[in-house]
Amino acid sequence: MNYLPYRLAALLLLALACTPATALERVTLQLKHTHQFQFAGYYAALEQGFYREAGLDVRILDASDSSQAERDVVSGKAEYGVGSSSLLLARLSGRPVVVLGVILQHSAFALATPQVPGQPPDLQRLRGQRVMLGTQASGMGNADELLAYLVKQGVPADSYERLEPSYDPRDLIDGRIAAMGVYTTNEPDVFDRAGFAYDLHTPRSVGIDFYGDNLFTSERELAANPARVRAFRAASLRGWQWAMSHHEETVDLILNKYSRRNDREHLLYEARQMVALVQPVLVEIGYMNPERWRHIADVYASLGMLPAGVRFDGFLYDPDNRKTALWLYRVLGAVLVLVVVAGAVHFSLLARERRRSRAAIRQGEQRFRTMFEASPLGMALVDSNTYAYRDVNARYLEILGRPLAELHSQKWLDLAHPDDIAQCKAQMGQLTAGRIGAFKSTIRVFRPDGVLAWIDMSVTAIDTVAEAGGHPHHLCMIEDVTADKQREALIWQQANFDPLTQLPNRRMLLDRLKTDVIRAQRDRTRLAILFIDLDHFKEVNDTLGHQHGDILLVDAARRIGACVRKSDTVARLGGDEFTVVLSELDSTDRVAHIAQQIIDSLRAPFALGQEQAFVSASIGITLYPDDALDIDDLLKHADQAMYAAKNAGRNRYAYFTPALQVAALNRMRLTNDLRGAVKGQQLALYFQPIVHLATGRIHKAEALVRWQHPLRGMVSPCEFIPLAEASGLILEIGQWVFHEAAGWAQRWRAEVDQAFQISINQSPLEFQREGVGYDDWLRHLRTLGLPGQALVVEITEGLLLDANTTVSDKLLQLRDAGIQVALDDFGTGYSSLSYLKKFDIDYLKIDKSFTRNLAPSSSDMALSEAIIVMAHKLGLKVIAEGVETPEQRDLLAHAGCDYGQGYLFAKPMPATDFDALLRAQADQS
Repeated sequence: MNYLPYRLAALLLLALACTPATALERVTLQLKHTHQFQFAGYYAALEQGFYREAGLDVRILDASDSSQAERDVVSGKAEYGVGSSSLLLARLSGRPVVVLGVILQHSAFALATPQVPGQPPDLQRLRGQRVMLGTQASGMGNADELLAYLVKQGVPADSYERLEPSYDPRDLIDGRIAAMGVYTTNEPDVFDRAGFAYDLHTPRSVGIDFYGDNLFTSERELAANPARVRAFRAASLRGWQWAMSHHEETVDLILNKYSRRNDREHLLYEARQMVALVQPVLVEIGYMNPERWRHIADVYASLGMLPAGVRFDGFLYDPDNRKTALWLYRVLGAVLVLVVVAGAVHFSLLARERRRSRAAIRQGEQRFRTMFEASPLGMALVDSNTYAYRDVNARYLEILGRPLAELHSQKWLDLAHPDDIAQCKAQMGQLTAGRIGAFKSTIRVFRPDGVLAWIDMSVTAIDTVAEAGGHPHHLCMIEDVTADKQREALIWQQANFDPLTQLPNRRMLLDRLKTDVIRAQRDRTRLAILFIDLDHFKEVNDTLGHQHGDILLVDAARRIGACVRKSDTVARLGGDEFTVVLSELDSTDRVAHIAQQIIDSLRAPFALGQEQAFVSASIGITLYPDDALDIDDLLKHADQAMYAAKNAGRNRYAYFTPALQVAALNRMRLTNDLRGAVKGQQLALYFQPIVHLATGRIHKAEALVRWQHPLRGMVSPCEFIPLAEASGLILEIGQWVFHEAAGWAQRWRAEVDQAFQISINQSPLEFQREGVGYDDWLRHLRTLGLPGQALVVEITEGLLLDANTTVSDKLLQLRDAGIQVALDDFGTGYSSLSYLKKFDIDYLKIDKSFTRNLAPSSSDMALSEAIIVMAHKLGLKVIAEGVETPEQRDLLAHAGCDYGQGYLFAKPMPATDFDALLRAQADQS
């Protein structure tokens, strides 16, 4: 008899069994907050397929407030929810909630207060203050354990003002409140990033130990769907076990599918904090101790919220319910009786059924064969002992790229990658021994052209011993997932490597650095971090263009990599910054040698097509564990050391010292002070006269900003302007300078000289800002009744060398408004004459480095004369900066220079003093 139809029928029935026979049950899980790592286990259970394996289609919803989960589960909008220990209050107030399992063995709630310098933490200072714990009208909410903690610390609830939570840490940072309830997994990271000094007060320190997050349902759901409750609980706890052992993958999952409200570093911080709260190593996830719940009830009783000794029967779920088991045995007994009766009936009809079955098999043979051949999955029947192919469908041949004759001449797994064969054979051993009935695997196979293809393979044991000479068989189903693997590899490459240089990026650097630090701790070795910044790279980019700049960066990456070992890490953080990690150092003697080798390598000329470019490198070095133990601190120290090398003259390396940290803190504090300088009226506008050399008259002035710090006194612009540019405050300062200068220009043009002009310096950051033109300026000038000719905007030539559409449009807007443009510090950068023709420039300002050494036959004099002649030929006026002696003034005047500016005429002075100077000049005329 031909058994092939029966075998095919069995194969296809097993294949069809791989798909659900019934639709998944749709249920809703209501969280108690917005999406974050706090709920990672549920995301993992959904995305890893644990819920689906349990027959559930789970919808996970975030919450608008912390009580939404309780409301929706009780009302039936959601079958399951996540709640705090306050679920006990809900149960004893008549709400039918049932806790299925505890996720956080300890509560994440704590009270945060600002640190008071020089004083120990003291909660008594909260008396009479505003504390963000929720108002009395809103009820306890989730602040009940914090309230109990304060009471136990001698701070009763009526001694301070309770506010509704805003969930905004800035309220505490900015001093609007004296304390706030926080999650130890969340707000402390925000405080640390903001540099805010704080104290955390936890109820556990005084013996108040509440559970944190709890998975719960309703009595209605438990009574109606006990099997579903059991399945949902098991799948959820399985998801939590996966999430707590796969932090990185879970964080990626949250960012990709749930929320980008928090960045990757914050989610990883949250994951690390969760370990201490979940305690997955010490306690089985989901475990709940009735005595702990008794402790929680006693705390509530001490607050007068529950009667003493209250019982909470039915509140805690019992996964091993014996009553259910007894009921199940009774049902099974009844079923057994029915089976016996049905068997009797069956035997009476057996003869007729046999005839009907044979007819059905004959009719279905062709149908099953057609389904086998047309299956979208590759399918093959394989001898489990000899690995010989017994039958294959067309899709199987298509995926492997082999004809049927070739496949029959080979054994199963002959085409697999050698690295994957051992694992498959081990799983096959389990299958043939009967320890498992099926398994899944992802392997690589060779196609005829030698290219590797990725396939998902599902193998199921088939009972064909009777008709196959005693050999077991298995059904192998495959699906081509090469495209998916290629996409995953591309995404991983893009997420971890710099696309230009192919070096590790910041994310990969941090991952490797974490591994290196752990290894250094274990082996008691040291490691060095080198921060490398290319000096003068911006000039190369501005002059030769970004394409040549990219070529230089690739070559620089190659040169740096050639200076270190293969076991070391070279990464590009972005722009012209590179990082080197020298690991497993027994001593640090060679660190300086490697740093100097990198400097020497980068100092050699770079061939960029027909051009050559020269750059140098400034390197900051920090050592582990000498300088810090924390990775963030190490990177910060290396960055500070790099800036120290730059400030010392560039083209050198510098080691981190504690003094650099002090300087960095000073810069941070000065930047913070600068934020209030404009509103605090600490800025003042000084004016330096620009003198017409032919007449000696003052026709113009340059407006210069000065900062009178209330404690430090006068702060040099060289110190605070770079800080303003780095922090973005230069935009606000620039607006203030414009309004002040415009007001003085209006006054002096009306009362002293109707043609008087004021020059305003503009930072490249202001000028290159996209989407913001000079419309506000022009409206203000119209309000004052000032023409555009009253102002001159001073820019540096670097702006014109890399003039994009934004820069060009702003220059055109200035020209159309009548505002003139001066090119400051001309001759000190990569000068190009083409931009003088391309853009409407009105003035060239000769840099003081030329003026300082002027002599009748000097090269500086020759260059100055050439600049003056060139400018006049192009219709530009010339202003010489740094004029300090009569001889310099006379030489410039003789050369035809139009204006002079410098200490010979006057130093920068307050506006009132300059006003007096102008009026004195007007009186003399």
